[in-house]
Amino acid sequence: MDIYFYNTLTRKKEKFKPIDTKEIKIYSCGPTVYKDATIGNMRTNIFQDVLRRVLKYNGYKIKHVMNITDVGHLVSDGDEGEDKMIKSAREEHKTPLEIANHYTDLFFKDLEELNIETPEVVCRATKHIQEMIEYVQKLVDNGYAYETSTAIYFDISKLDKYPILSNLNLEEQKAGARVEVDVEKKNPYDFALWIKAPENHLMKWDSPWGKCYPGWHIECSAMGKKYLGEQFDIHTGGIDLIPTHHENEIAQSKGACGKVPANYWLHGEYLLIDGGKMSKSLGNVYLLKDIINKGYDPLVYKLFTYSGHYRNKLNFTWEGIEATSKSLERLKQGYQNHKNGKDDISEEKIQEFENKFHEAINDDLNMPLAMGIVWEVVRYEKKSPKLAQLLLKFDTVLGLKIDEQIQKEEQEIPQEVLDLMEERKIARQNKDWAKADAIREKIRNMGYEVRDT
Repeated sequence: MDIYFYNTLTRKKEKFKPIDTKEIKIYSCGPTVYKDATIGNMRTNIFQDVLRRVLKYNGYKIKHVMNITDVGHLVSDGDEGEDKMIKSAREEHKTPLEIANHYTDLFFKDLEELNIETPEVVCRATKHIQEMIEYVQKLVDNGYAYETSTAIYFDISKLDKYPILSNLNLEEQKAGARVEVDVEKKNPYDFALWIKAPENHLMKWDSPWGKCYPGWHIECSAMGKKYLGEQFDIHTGGIDLIPTHHENEIAQSKGACGKVPANYWLHGEYLLIDGGKMSKSLGNVYLLKDIINKGYDPLVYKLFTYSGHYRNKLNFTWEGIEATSKSLERLKQGYQNHKNGKDDISEEKIQEFENKFHEAINDDLNMPLAMGIVWEVVRYEKKSPKLAQLLLKFDTVLGLKIDEQIQKEEQEIPQEVLDLMEERKIARQNKDWAKADAIREKIRNMGYEVRDT
């Protein structure tokens, strides 16, 4: 069955034609590990996980590469400001390596909680400095880069077209959209490949241009080429990466080898919070642990994201999470009902359901439509183990673990936990919130969640 993706590069939905049918090659931009990943970041990782699962559902083998940005991403998407890793290290009184390791571990813990598959190759920027130096040298040798007293810049005037992904008209962009901080730059939109480090800069490496550190964009070009070659099938990321990071990746690749690195570019839209943007100033920056701490299975959030197409904005509300929590319970119960059923179902009916689901996921990962088919199967009046098996097959794409225990509340709760619950109730009545929270954490460590309603 054919697969169709909306390609940001061509701005249309296209039939997927792999370079090599034996193995699909994907590059995904991973986290900058200077702070916790938000549920907005996790929405992008869920969409990328669905992509992997859909390709495997179609019988493809995958080689998926994801980078970990632990150097080079400045606080601005332009070339001004300090490195995010160094800023975070200073604020938390740790070394950049300690910061990177801490937030990388938390990121992968979140992926595990969400049952998101780990890419076949995970590569850290700081482990690929030599590859970046060689890539920059290639751009210099090809005449696409030049040196100033502060950096090695990419010369966009040497390209036949820039930008080609965001399709912006640079002449119409207002001054200040990207600040020209280096008067030696030939063009305000030339971007830094390699930055010369001040004497007190914490992260720097020897290079042909002195002690330097990489710009943000060069790492993905260098690591993509190393693990996937000059050209691969699919490049993914959040929509915010289109006008700068991904645009500049394409520019670097064209300068190095004359090719756009990926044939298909897929981008996930923003997650809104109560209809607006996620913002620290508004106090609505949520992490996956916030959902877990409210007593929800983290997979509730994964199912919640399926209510909207990955290319559309999705509005997060706690009411939506509560409703989705009930839906996940119904989905698991529906699976159990079919598993314990005695009815017979014709192969034609099974195939009808499977074809509809397959068509939905192959239509640009249309998860809202696919979930509609899942619910048709769950609610089907005849209860049959054949439908339970079909739901399990669907779950290889959904990744919701529908065959796991529905709720711990259905099990007999130990007396020790019940005693702690009573003790916590008294603490709350006395408004001893610190004690109540400590008891709640103790109960959680015993494998139970407390949900205050």
